Amino acid sequence: VDTVSQGQAIFKLSDDGASLHYTLIVANLEDTLQSHIHVGPAGANGSVVAFLYPPAPPAQLIEGRFSGVLAEGTITAADLRGPLSGMTLEALVAEMVAGNTYVNVHTVSHPGGEIRGQIQ
Repeated sequence: VDTVSQGQAIFKLSDDGASLHYTLIVANLEDTLQSHIHVGPAGANGSVVAFLYPPAPPAQLIEGRFSGVLAEGTITAADLRGPLSGMTLEALVAEMVAGNTYVNVHTVSHPGGEIRGQIQ
């Protein structure tokens, strides 16, 4: 969508590969609802595989304009959903390395996603 909003997601895999720490920073979002990691190549929509904000459903509205750290936490195999449910964290990391995942931030005005970026 045409927006002034932007974001950056930072991921760090633990030494043992059992957890993935993330920080999601956004700027100029209005009425933020939720954010996820989706499996899907660039230009295609895909299924939610991990929640970032909030860390689990349901969506939590942040009213008004928001800039800053939207979410920070850790993803483990137990947090995986959709097509990766029941799989190891290695499956998510493999999709990330292959360029088949993206972060999407959803707002009231754009419930399908206002900002999106492929994980590289």
